[in-house]
Amino acid sequence: MSVRRLAEVQPDSFAFTPQNKAWAEKEIAKYPPGRQASAVIALLWRAQEQCGYWLPKPAIETVARMLEMPNIRVLEIATFYTMFNLEPVGRYYVQLCGTTPCMLRGAEDLKATLRTRVGEPGTVTQDGIFSWNEVECLGACCNAPMVQINHDYYEDLTAESLGRLLDDLASGRPVKRGSQTGRVSSEPVGGLTSLTTLYGADGRSGRPSGGAAPPPANDRLPTQLAPSAGDEARLSALEPQDAAAKPRADVDAKTGS
Repeated sequence: MSVRRLAEVQPDSFAFTPQNKAWAEKEIAKYPPGRQASAVIALLWRAQEQCGYWLPKPAIETVARMLEMPNIRVLEIATFYTMFNLEPVGRYYVQLCGTTPCMLRGAEDLKATLRTRVGEPGTVTQDGIFSWNEVECLGACCNAPMVQINHDYYEDLTAESLGRLLDDLASGRPVKRGSQTGRVSSEPVGGLTSLTTLYGADGRSGRPSGGAAPPPANDRLPTQLAPSAGDEARLSALEPQDAAAKPRADVDAKTGS
């Protein structure tokens, strides 16, 4: 596990905005008396959002006072969870997944692009627009390789498409979230191969207009399925024969059952 420390340069103070303070008080009120500490992660997250996606020491201490917790307890939580950034990050904070599926699908090429465009992990560009870090699995393995930028996922990336994405973000142009290749959700790369009667061959169009799709076979009960000739032969072979049934009858007669 990486060592996580607070940034050397810290702001002098922190206070929630009136709107965020009202939200925090409402969040705390969800819990019974004496259980306010249960709101700690929610309040830390809101403080981080207010501070430009990083969590300074005064914000940690403010949350501790609001929840009547020792500073060290809140600091333990902030330094444990990597969702909390303990140093300033760029306006667009890129988290690159480097675990096995993404690595096999080209994450190393994405790292090279980020090193060229942004710098080493943890570096904030001089204009304050970008910073990046490598993180553990982000749960989008089917669409590897991928990155998370602030709150959004960008998937099925290549070094070239990531470069274009960074260009668009830096220029303020609109960007497409999700798959960058046109893939729908986590369907196969070549397109939908099953359930096309429900979703259409392209995964988008759905069933023909005005037509009802037939129910999938597994929606029917076994008693509703007509057995084939082969099924009947197999079922017949499994039925007990008279010779096999007699010993059981003899036992039943002897036991009186």
